[in-house]
Amino acid sequence: MNTKVKISNIEFKNPVTVASGTFGSGMEYSDLVDIGRLGAVTTKGVAIIPWEGNPTPRVAEVKSGMLNAIGLQNPGIETFVRRDIPFLREYDTKIIVNVCGHEPKEYVDVVERLRDEDVDMLEINVSCPNVRAGGITLGTDPKNVESITKEIKDKAKQPVIIKLSPNVTDITEIAKAAEAGGADGVSLINTITGMKIDINKRDFVLKNKTGGMSGPAVHPVAVRMVYQVANAVNIPIIGMGGVADYEDALELIMAGATMVAVGTNNFVNPNTTIEVISGIEKYMRDNNVDDINSLIGCVK
Repeated sequence: MNTKVKISNIEFKNPVTVASGTFGSGMEYSDLVDIGRLGAVTTKGVAIIPWEGNPTPRVAEVKSGMLNAIGLQNPGIETFVRRDIPFLREYDTKIIVNVCGHEPKEYVDVVERLRDEDVDMLEINVSCPNVRAGGITLGTDPKNVESITKEIKDKAKQPVIIKLSPNVTDITEIAKAAEAGGADGVSLINTITGMKIDINKRDFVLKNKTGGMSGPAVHPVAVRMVYQVANAVNIPIIGMGGVADYEDALELIMAGATMVAVGTNNFVNPNTTIEVISGIEKYMRDNNVDDINSLIGCVK
């Protein structure tokens, strides 16, 4: 039974990773999760210098999910290289580094800094809804996406994945732009912009007013968008959005995703990723599926 998948020239032992921002670099979960079982760890966003993120409150629970306006708080690339990469290299898993910035130059600076570091793949976050500059302002314009993808591909040593925003009219146009810019793959979906109001305080729950909604409520949207993108481009997809169990993961795979990422449910059940991997393996055995690749995009 083969659970290995490939994106560009990188082979993953199984198709399960974590969504950026929900797992740190794994340190917080290492006593709870067998990190070596994961196909990859996708790190929290890394910028060229430390970011403090947005003011609090910046997380709120909502029905069937959560809102966050963290604002990509991170310790910066130098701390990441010194501390996080050596930690992750203790485990038998691939490293996907999520890269963030306020403007194209900041993204490129991080990519250049990582050229000679021992990481396997880069995920470029041009779709965060909680950053005043950059983030979603880059990721909603096809011309900007194609341009920044070309800039990054020109400097990157590792394969490049572009993370797409669902907060657009037609996500296939953004995916096509990433492909035209030379992306080795795309990941989707990032969070959907939402808002929560405290009716007793008559005020916004989040200091940022809006935040990114994630969790089970967004899963059907993610499946639909992965399917659309899979039928619009010829590059691999990492699918994410509300994955809570192996059935959710298999939906995304059958819609066209080569890999899947578990996000919000890591906060609910830290062992979700392992349960998803085991569930996929059991499904394959029970249904006489010899190769996970035969399931990718099998629903037309």
